[in-house]
Amino acid sequence: MMAIWSRFGITEEGKKGSAALDITNEASMIYPIVKFPDPILQRASAPVTEFDDELRKLVADMFESMYAAQGIGLAAPQIGIPKRLTVIDLSNKKEPKDKIVLINPVITLQEGKQVEEEGCLSLPEIREKVRRSARVIVKAQDEYGKWSEREGSELLARAFQHEIDHLDGVLFIFRISALKRDLILRRIRKMQRAGEW
Repeated sequence: MMAIWSRFGITEEGKKGSAALDITNEASMIYPIVKFPDPILQRASAPVTEFDDELRKLVADMFESMYAAQGIGLAAPQIGIPKRLTVIDLSNKKEPKDKIVLINPVITLQEGKQVEEEGCLSLPEIREKVRRSARVIVKAQDEYGKWSEREGSELLARAFQHEIDHLDGVLFIFRISALKRDLILRRIRKMQRAGEW
């Protein structure tokens, strides 16, 4: 088991009490979502280099974890795995064809601007307006290692940028004004002291 955890850059200490998590089990597994200010959310993730059954099982588990948390996107660091892997489904499980896997993604084109409200599974109940590109093209691998390009506009473009930010150790609160960010950080510290975070 330790070898499997090590493959994804997780140490014995880094399991965060998730001994019940067994990625060798064929049944879907729901990972707990890592909350800010966990350091793993603020570090750049390592490239994925092995495209095997373990990776494909992880991808499936990430989709299930995302659905359980009622999200439309989830990056591997958000479940404690520092790898360049993210999953997106704007349909929230309604349209299987809308499931997107991005491994080792790179944004190759950004156009236009949009300012919309964003939230994050690692920052529950916190939402702020964030400025993003309105259209992007992303080059990425799938769970079999095949490279392709995907174009996204509006919400999909925002999801691409938000999730790729996670892989670079950037949360959306670091793309808003210092004043708004400070208010959010104070709110989080207050909730931590009250045992609510």
